[in-house]
Amino acid sequence: MGLAALLILIFGWVAGMAPAQTSAVPAVLVADDIQVTRDRRLIARGNVEAFQNGTRLTAQSIEYNPDTGALTITGPIVIDDGAGTRILANQAELSNDLQNGLLTGARLVLNDQLQLASVQMNRVNGRYTQLYKTAVTSCHICGDDPRPPLWQIRAKRVIHDEEERQLYFDHAQLRIRNTPILYLPRLRLPDPSQDRATGFLIPELQSNSRLGTGLRLPYFIKLGDHRDLTLTPYIANNTRTLEFRYRQAFRRGRIIFEGALSDDELQPNDSRGFLFGAGEFNLNRDFVLQFDIEAVSDDAYLNDYGYFNKDRLDSQIQVSRARRDEFIRLSYINYKSLRDDEDDAVLPSDVLEALYERRFFPKAVGGEIRLSAAAHAHERASRLDFDANGDGVVDGRDVLRFNVDAEWLRSFQLGGLQVQTRLGVAGDVIRVSDDSIFDDGDSGIAPKAAVTLRYPMVRQSASGVRQHIEPFVQFGWVGGDGLAVPNEESTRVEFDEGNLLALSRFPATDRRERGWAVALGGTWSRIDPNGWSASLTLGQILREEAQTDFSDTTGLSGTTSDFLLAGQMKFDGGLAVSGRTLFNESFDVAKAEVRGDWSNDRLDLGGSYIWISEDPAIDLPSPIGEFTFDGAYKIDRFWTANVDWRYDLEEGRAATAGAGITYTNECVRVGLSINRSFADSTTIEPSTSLGVTVSLRGFSAHTGERVETRSCGKQAR
Repeated sequence: MGLAALLILIFGWVAGMAPAQTSAVPAVLVADDIQVTRDRRLIARGNVEAFQNGTRLTAQSIEYNPDTGALTITGPIVIDDGAGTRILANQAELSNDLQNGLLTGARLVLNDQLQLASVQMNRVNGRYTQLYKTAVTSCHICGDDPRPPLWQIRAKRVIHDEEERQLYFDHAQLRIRNTPILYLPRLRLPDPSQDRATGFLIPELQSNSRLGTGLRLPYFIKLGDHRDLTLTPYIANNTRTLEFRYRQAFRRGRIIFEGALSDDELQPNDSRGFLFGAGEFNLNRDFVLQFDIEAVSDDAYLNDYGYFNKDRLDSQIQVSRARRDEFIRLSYINYKSLRDDEDDAVLPSDVLEALYERRFFPKAVGGEIRLSAAAHAHERASRLDFDANGDGVVDGRDVLRFNVDAEWLRSFQLGGLQVQTRLGVAGDVIRVSDDSIFDDGDSGIAPKAAVTLRYPMVRQSASGVRQHIEPFVQFGWVGGDGLAVPNEESTRVEFDEGNLLALSRFPATDRRERGWAVALGGTWSRIDPNGWSASLTLGQILREEAQTDFSDTTGLSGTTSDFLLAGQMKFDGGLAVSGRTLFNESFDVAKAEVRGDWSNDRLDLGGSYIWISEDPAIDLPSPIGEFTFDGAYKIDRFWTANVDWRYDLEEGRAATAGAGITYTNECVRVGLSINRSFADSTTIEPSTSLGVTVSLRGFSAHTGERVETRSCGKQAR
């Protein structure tokens, strides 16, 4: 019953009314002076404060008339419901249950974000608040500042529906400063407490060198508590596009689909579009179903509209289960290439995989036993035989592979020496079709064994700096003969810290390293909780026999591998650098990559450098050299600038470049961005896009983003 219950309770006690007539929650009324007149009027004067059910009212005086049941309140009045709604007024006439009434010189504040100032405010049935001659804004207003707010919405009447949490405007006029720029006879907006509400979202003005200048105007549709649809018309000089996004949550999963349909001048006789979707569902017995769909009408569509940078699409459905000692996965993947130099008919577009892994900890022999079984199949759409056209291109080869693996692992401690042993056997069966060179495929057994020795050493100084040095050596052996099958899955090999001590560094089990090998190296790390920290890894592989299946850029060809050097450093001032490289005895570098980041309160900088030398064996006739840079600078409390740049060192030109600037305060967010793509091919042409977004804060829920609020004073903006 709100404050009325409080006043009736007090008045009833003073007048001798029976306590049974009131069942309100106990309340408190505090004032400098409280009195009851002969005609049973209750009058509270001077610093009046009332509390009940989390609601607080402050005023200069309150008068209750039992004959009419009316409350007359003299301000300044502040009513705070404790849930984010605050009412300020000069004078009020309210019913005794506070459900109806009139307030003058009133201001409604919602969620400490949105202010609605009016000449007069009415309360109707405890649900609706009607404000007349209203100015609405979320900008901070200084009492002595004669300037109008940065933006405001003026309306003849505004109705706040507290149950539906909606704001309805009659004859609304959007003003920038005090200049009208938009008029709407009717307007509905969600109040700041809404998490999801049907209505328009932030529009975006965009200019593209190929599509022209246009406007994106998203419209969000709430279809229920667990699903929604967003439709975004995009109208520009050279395109008419409808973008969409559908989301739905289920009791055991969720799905999301997004896409677009376009009719444009770039391909005037074709309908264009794309559809991406993903979902995840929890099945019985801990199984998880996951899927994603990626489809596009033509190779250039995603780049033309700037939706995604992918040049290969993959659609997948997968069922998996992960437990402490078991993993199961069954998946199907379909690939589609958007590259000029790739033909989907001769690419392994359909891939089916199955994997089962299990581990045991037998007490009889100690250690850990790992068992795994895998199956893989990929198929090309072409039915032609291998290199049917004599151009060296795989035309129709299809492959089916089965692998089983069993390993026993056990560790020992001999003083400060750590010993890790590994013993196992693997079986491989590979079948090949549409390839007369390799006939039907091959099969074989690969026994394997390894012993790894480590000697970790730790030193800690009085200042708390801790250093760790660990030299290691691994003696490994894999038996059996190499299979007479084509290299279909292991054409791209990476040599890094993760597989330095692996018995085979091929990414798939269609190939294995054979014979004796020694991996040796060491790691060093320094950890300083109050200063700089670093780590470094150095390693090399020595073999009994050369491995001919590795290309030169892998660093693994021959009997002696390149040196692997990898490390990272972190400084107390926010600078972090990490890198990895492969080089031989002559210090010729096969691969190198470096990444650096620096961050402080106002500046975020990042850059990377990548180098790969030429390697015709993997269709790399010339080196790859690339430099990327990205950064953001907080100019002041409100302005932030950002930039990104990718430069092709071999081509001697930029590949992409972009820059933007954003202004954000408590009531508005304005962003300006420009992006340039320099790519040039038969399907993708260079393009430049310019985007402008303007967001009026106060009509949505809190996002958690820290927002600077302008202050009143000489520095106010």
